[in-house]
Amino acid sequence: MKFAFVLAASLALSGCVTGEKAHFKPTAGQEAIVRDGNAAIVSKKPRSIVLVGPAKREMVPGGRPVYVVAAYNDGPDSTLLAISNITVEQMAGGEPIGDLKVFTYEDLLREEQARQVMAAILVGVAAGANAASANNAGYYNSQSTIYTPRGTATVYTSGYSPAAASIARSNAAYENAAMTAAVVERGQQNLAVLENQVLKDNTIMPGEWIGGQVHIAPPSNNEAGKEYRITVVVGADVHQIDVAQRPSGS
Repeated sequence: MKFAFVLAASLALSGCVTGEKAHFKPTAGQEAIVRDGNAAIVSKKPRSIVLVGPAKREMVPGGRPVYVVAAYNDGPDSTLLAISNITVEQMAGGEPIGDLKVFTYEDLLREEQARQVMAAILVGVAAGANAASANNAGYYNSQSTIYTPRGTATVYTSGYSPAAASIARSNAAYENAAMTAAVVERGQQNLAVLENQVLKDNTIMPGEWIGGQVHIAPPSNNEAGKEYRITVVVGADVHQIDVAQRPSGS
């Protein structure tokens, strides 16, 4: 099941960082469960089942909450699970007070591409500085003091060493190539993660599970804390998941 793979992969990368946890508030037809030590919730409707759990054990305060959302088609006909049918509202006192953006795969892809462009610019600047430094590495200046019976004299020496310059240029070229390769590799890894883990529009066939990560805009911290409602529409079924995001240990 794709959901289990995505959830397991997300948890494996979560690390141990002090942050916030999701606390689910089950209503009729819902059950709070635990998966691999991580809180989750199951919502059952006549023709579908929705399973929601945080992608990481802890969330970064002020960061985007990321959830794994999976839907099961329990009806006789195929149905569409569309990102546009997943919405999030911030809540206060049981009432919605504002919408929280749900980022599509295309949104996240554009962000990653912009990040890669900026990283390439920074690498280019660093590479230029390395090259300039290497070109100047062959020049040398020295100062020495000579003592004679008639007194002392200061001697200034300057020159250019082609061998030193060549070594410096070789080192700079190696460092620049390594920096570029690291940036390219990281970019490819990030794109692969988005492609493999982020939920996209999918038709769910009868008896099929479909799931993936859903990235949400950071909720604001008000008097009620960080409470929000995740609504997932599967065909005619509407699943509403109430979440309270609180500091770990609270």
